[in-house]
Amino acid sequence: MKNMKQLLQNLIAEESGQDLIEYALVACLVGLGSVASMSSLAGSISNAFNSVGATLNSSI
Repeated sequence: MKNMKQLLQNLIAEESGQDLIEYALVACLVGLGSVASMSSLAGSISNAFNSVGATLNSSI
């Protein structure tokens, strides 16, 4: 029982995994931001290609 209590106290006091969690959260935020920006960018690129395609078809 004493060993279990000491183990729990050590786990509470230990902070070595905190940096890893912070880096994972930052990576998730960067990924979420990139997905959000790429969805709007995809629409703009699609519109540009459609415009170029329509111009080429009308000039032929």
